[in-house]
Amino acid sequence: MNIQTMTPQQIRAAGLAALSRELGAVGMIRFMQQFEMGQGDYSKDRHQWLDQYSVADIVQMLPDQKIGHGDYTRDRRKILPKKSARSGEIGREIIKKRQSKG
Repeated sequence: MNIQTMTPQQIRAAGLAALSRELGAVGMIRFMQQFEMGQGDYSKDRHQWLDQYSVADIVQMLPDQKIGHGDYTRDRRKILPKKSARSGEIGREIIKKRQSKG
């Protein structure tokens, strides 16, 4: 395979084959999604949606929910570690430190 003599289509096919071989089909797709340009002007659109709301308005709209990987819960005032067997003592220490700062 001589890269100098390959057509753009051949280079693309070889590149996709290498990605698929090294990352698998799902990994190849995830890699390629990083480079999609999309369309429109996200910044302009975002301002049309969000300029009507203050940060306080948006926070009030958020439901109490798990965030991240399930290790934390949101209570609209601060983010605290969930009580569990593995976070027990450490979690209490973190909460004390955060409360003493606030």
